[in-house]
Amino acid sequence: MKKIEKVLICGIGAVGSIYANHINNYDKKNLQILVDKKRLENYIKNPKIFNGKTLDFNYILPENNDFKADLIIIATKFDGLQDAIKNIENFVKDDTIIMSLLNGVTSEEILAQKYGWKHILLSYFIGHSAMREDNKITYDGIGKIVFGIKDKNLTDINDLKKVKEFFDKVGIDYDTPDDMYRSYWLKYMLNVSSNQPSAILKMTFGQMQKNEKFIEFFKKIMKEVQLIAKAEGVQNTETMIEEAIIAFNKMMPEGKTSMLQDIEAGRTTEVEMFAGTMIELGNKHHIPTPYNTVLKDLIEIIQN
Repeated sequence: MKKIEKVLICGIGAVGSIYANHINNYDKKNLQILVDKKRLENYIKNPKIFNGKTLDFNYILPENNDFKADLIIIATKFDGLQDAIKNIENFVKDDTIIMSLLNGVTSEEILAQKYGWKHILLSYFIGHSAMREDNKITYDGIGKIVFGIKDKNLTDINDLKKVKEFFDKVGIDYDTPDDMYRSYWLKYMLNVSSNQPSAILKMTFGQMQKNEKFIEFFKKIMKEVQLIAKAEGVQNTETMIEEAIIAFNKMMPEGKTSMLQDIEAGRTTEVEMFAGTMIELGNKHHIPTPYNTVLKDLIEIIQN
């Protein structure tokens, strides 16, 4: 079984920079950061600064033909996914493993439309939010990548072993739950119910955690996700809300959700991936999504 050596990372924002920095410290020569010409110029002029350290990466442009990746990690925002799918094309070979650390429950499906399911793993980041301000990123080190296979009949089981071995070698914390699909939706539940209201109410995790009225509202949003998760084939949905609350209460009190950070920085939010997807799936299964409908409208008002 061929081991993972060459890695390509697409997206070095709050999450991508964590793992780009980690792998770069271990083996810089086999890591490439995929950028377009505009970002390359920007990163050369204003390098990313991670926990006070200037990051020195090997950058590669989409038109390059000299690098084939064993592993590709996509960590863009949702609105950058289509560009990422196009831009990684020259670096994909027959056995390249692709992992998407985007929030939501649709990016792998979208990737599979072009690259197939054989070497695509379900994956996400869970932990304390990294804080991003301009080119500076601050992260306390508490977090891990959770990954697994959606369907063993479609995806090569050996890819799990390869990624585990690579992460062990590099020192990346990870988890591989038995029911990855349920775990994937549990993270989505947490994102949908915390990111969106926090962006509207401008609340940190601590402010949300301590506010009883917020927790009531939070649970109502999660109920919509729970019903749709069950309709999408997720097993054992009955305890998902309680589990999501436990995870929510472990978040750093002074931390801010990624969507609140986007609103404060004037960036485009991922509301389409959260409320937009919920509304679409609700229509598909004839399940009402009134809370997500209102959240979507309010966030679109704020960001316009």
